[in-house]
Amino acid sequence: MSARILIVDDVPANVKLLEARLSAEYFDVLTASNGVEALEICARAECDIILLDVMMPDIDGFEVCRRLKSNPATHFIPVVMVTALDSPADRVRGLDAGADDFLTKPVSDVVLIARVRSLTRLKMMTDELRMRAITSLEIGVQAPERSAVADTGKGGRILLVDDRPSSYERLAPVLGAEHTVDVESDPAEALFHAAEGNYDLLIVSLGLDNFDGLRLCSQARSLERTRQVPILAIADADNNTRLLRGLEIGVNDYLLRPVDKNELLARARTQIRKRRYTDHLRDNMQNSIEAAITDALTGLHNRRYMESHLGALAEQASSRGKPLALMMLDIDYFKSINDNYGHDAGDDVLREFAVRVRKSIRGIDLACRYGGEEFVIVMPETDLHVAGMVAERLRRSIAGEPFAVHKGTKRIEVTISIGLSTLEIKGEAVADVLKRADTALYRAKHDGRNRVVSAAA
Repeated sequence: MSARILIVDDVPANVKLLEARLSAEYFDVLTASNGVEALEICARAECDIILLDVMMPDIDGFEVCRRLKSNPATHFIPVVMVTALDSPADRVRGLDAGADDFLTKPVSDVVLIARVRSLTRLKMMTDELRMRAITSLEIGVQAPERSAVADTGKGGRILLVDDRPSSYERLAPVLGAEHTVDVESDPAEALFHAAEGNYDLLIVSLGLDNFDGLRLCSQARSLERTRQVPILAIADADNNTRLLRGLEIGVNDYLLRPVDKNELLARARTQIRKRRYTDHLRDNMQNSIEAAITDALTGLHNRRYMESHLGALAEQASSRGKPLALMMLDIDYFKSINDNYGHDAGDDVLREFAVRVRKSIRGIDLACRYGGEEFVIVMPETDLHVAGMVAERLRRSIAGEPFAVHKGTKRIEVTISIGLSTLEIKGEAVADVLKRADTALYRAKHDGRNRVVSAAA
């Protein structure tokens, strides 16, 4: 697992030592001797993770971290502060500045490499989501970077899994000052509770009685509904081996007992901010996917989606020996609606038409805007007779009630013409089925419109 690690330290001996450790694990290493140089490297997007000293002559590490995390272009780069400062107040100050972790010198090779590998996995996942979400900018979906920078990390939902009353009775009120907290004292029920609760963070004690806390963490990572929820582990000071194992299986962060309440809050805020940011990235990616296959005006699938999906539906129908019907619809005299009432009225008609279409078909049917005022409905497991009944019901739904336009100030009569066809031969090209439906639609319009015509008639 290779990554570009930026070491920022004004002491050459420290830089050489960290560089040797990381290079031995096949990481690519960059170095900077001061905060200004580090900020310039990060601005050029040349690193994946930053190991940052605190005590530097120009800008200290706290300020460098604060600047990185307040910049939408660099806030997603993980920062690990590696310093001789070891008081809880220093750790909290670093975490509040946005640091992802705070390691005290001298740092053991095992702990350092485990933490870097854990953050590398997280950074790679975030980078993939960011790359996929780039297209969302092109279609007008707001990027989440600025909201992520402004996010305080407060107001989250936390599940605390701990079976020691002396522990959870102390920790829950501390967390409750900033978040909604549920306590699960029965580890056997914790996974079910986590899956049902829509939590932003799981805090798991690794000192559970008669239950392996790491196994619970592993199970949470393997379950779809909890896979993306960050996990903060709490362990006794002599549990380093288990903590390192936890980082390998997907634990995001950890605390050692006795737990400092301010550090607990700071680490919880950090993990919740990350969760919200990645959730925003996934939402943007989903929005961009939906935009690529959806007609923006009507909310129906677009022609691109229909053409890619119709072949699969036809193949499925052929392989199962099931019927497949196709309905091609056209709004009658649509041009005159635009000419007489304006294009805004035409858009009102198209939107309302889509609403009535959805009400007239089943969930398994595929409704698409084929182009302009022309639509296609694909109906799996439907023969020509049933399709004709559905088409007639839809035709009556359109003709039976005038369409409101201009915010309801006018109502106009609208009718549609419909052509029907079915998949007739196993393995038949879907283009032939579409062509027959189109021919039937042409006949419906030629014969006076506001009617349904079957290709078999």
